Amino acid sequence: MAEHPLAGQRPSKIVAVHTSYRSRAMERGDLPPWPSYFLKPPNTLAADGDPVLRPPWCELLAFEGEVALIIGERATRVTPAAAWDHVGWITAANDFGVYDLRYADRGSNVRSKGIDGFTPLGPALLDARDVDPENIRLRTWHNGDPVQDAITGDDLLFSFADIVADISRLTTLEPGDVILTGTPTGSTVVRPGDLVEVEVSYGPQTTGRLRSPVEEAGYTLSPPGAMPDADDAQRELAYGARGAPGPTDSPAELLAAVGAVATATLAAQLRKRGYNSVTLDRLHTTRPAAKMAGFARTLRYVPFREDLFAEYGGTLSGGGMNAQKRAVEQVRPGEILVIEARGDPTAGTVGDILGLRAQIRGAKGIITDGAIRDSEALKNLDIPVYFAAVHPAVLGRRHVPWETNTTIACAGVTVQPGDIIAGDADGVVVVPRHLAMDVARDAAEQELQEQFIAEMVAKGQSVDGLYPIGKKWQAAYQAWLGERSPKREI
Repeated sequence: MAEHPLAGQRPSKIVAVHTSYRSRAMERGDLPPWPSYFLKPPNTLAADGDPVLRPPWCELLAFEGEVALIIGERATRVTPAAAWDHVGWITAANDFGVYDLRYADRGSNVRSKGIDGFTPLGPALLDARDVDPENIRLRTWHNGDPVQDAITGDDLLFSFADIVADISRLTTLEPGDVILTGTPTGSTVVRPGDLVEVEVSYGPQTTGRLRSPVEEAGYTLSPPGAMPDADDAQRELAYGARGAPGPTDSPAELLAAVGAVATATLAAQLRKRGYNSVTLDRLHTTRPAAKMAGFARTLRYVPFREDLFAEYGGTLSGGGMNAQKRAVEQVRPGEILVIEARGDPTAGTVGDILGLRAQIRGAKGIITDGAIRDSEALKNLDIPVYFAAVHPAVLGRRHVPWETNTTIACAGVTVQPGDIIAGDADGVVVVPRHLAMDVARDAAEQELQEQFIAEMVAKGQSVDGLYPIGKKWQAAYQAWLGERSPKREI
């Protein structure tokens, strides 16, 4: 077992924040007015490389990459202005929990998050005196793939100083106590054999990657006491924005099924299910012949304001790792970058360099309801770019890159991270992930029927009773399907 970063100093308590990142709050549909907390016992502490054991009968073990604050000086009713002086160090943390037992906790998280080894910390500590708490970067990887990437000043609902001051109003924080400051969007379910890594950094300073291999527990779990019990509501919470796949529907299968049918057919099937506000309007594409299907990764711009652009947008020439560039660097294979630009056509929202970078990172496409620049170069990319206008000016003329991985409004449609996006020459459709496979299967059947109908019309048949297929055409359609089925060789 690796040496723990708090070796020889056992904290009196571990205080964890329920929700402190805006992206996570939006994912859960709740923006809290103040932080709320729960306690994790010290027996949950683990070190870099220690296995995290999934308890027997549990299926919903989820990670949460977090920044951990370690108190260096006793804090009782400190002010926000003085609170950071009481923090000694920061490090990487992973707040593991099993959603299968949340029902029995009634909000305390004792069973679901108080399990031995469920709070890995480390591997190194960063001196809080050398760190700007507004510019700490948190990153998490799941089996080598980046899944969380946040800058504290960009996404936090409550500053670290406010959290320390708030806790200390009624509870004295002792040296060595640990505060887990919450997790951004991107946490999800892990299984035995998976590896989760968390890193906290400030400029060139880094904690290194905190590695937590997931294993199946070897002990038994039996009554008395609550037993694990997972339901669909807990599965939805545990899987987060990415959503829980069906029993046989992998992400690749979902995208293949959705990408195999036309957006017009998808829109028709969604309309049958009562979804009439899922088509992105008034967009053009750089590649009309290309089909596109992927998971949404979102980026939001707000209207330009000089002071905010100077702080969040980089220099007027576009320098700095602002939200736009971070979103591109966060894109994973199979994702589509979707940009909210308020429909403003008077400044570019993406150009050739970042478009190329998104393509290299595995993006399936880019969508913006604003303008693009370097349009001829974007046309030469392998991936399609959907856009509302073309304009030569840089984004700093009209926009401030504001936040990533949150619910946005693009071209009149609400888009959430993890939604499935499909595009072709007819336009773009948002397919809620929980409906995707059923919609895709029914769309495939609809297209088969329409192919049969088109063949009959080409032969001179009237559409009366044929489009849609009525009773008198059912037998002919079934015979047509049989002729299309592969013949078994004897």
